[in-house]
Amino acid sequence: MASVGPSAASTQPALPSGPAVFKTIPYAFILPEILCGTWVWILVAATSVSLPLQQGWVMYVSLTSCLISLLLLLSYLLGFHRNSENWKVLDSLYHGATAILYMSAAVLQANATISSEFGPNAPLNYQLNSAASFFAFLTTFLYILHAFSIYYQ
Repeated sequence: MASVGPSAASTQPALPSGPAVFKTIPYAFILPEILCGTWVWILVAATSVSLPLQQGWVMYVSLTSCLISLLLLLSYLLGFHRNSENWKVLDSLYHGATAILYMSAAVLQANATISSEFGPNAPLNYQLNSAASFFAFLTTFLYILHAFSIYYQ
């Protein structure tokens, strides 16, 4: 029977720092999350926000998530995590909660898209809202992938 020494014990992979963040799953999802979330905010703002209650929530979620994700990306790039396991928990909780918030925003944006089909400036607003809905659901999917892929490292 072979003995299990310290080298054979299960070790957790190190958290990436610097440019390795862009090559490591799930951390490589952060930049696409930021870019797609930015598109959601830009496209909703371009519609002149005809449904302020619904689209205001979409803009709040997309802008806040974009800024927090940018701070998280910078903290990984600069190595603030110091390879602490608590960062994995923080990352997973943040991305899970943000996925839920983004799902609510994506559904509201889809409803705003349906409502804008026959409103003033219908063709342009409908197209912008459709694109915003697409990017909102894509961003939701990226946040879900990020949250769950931490467990499969």
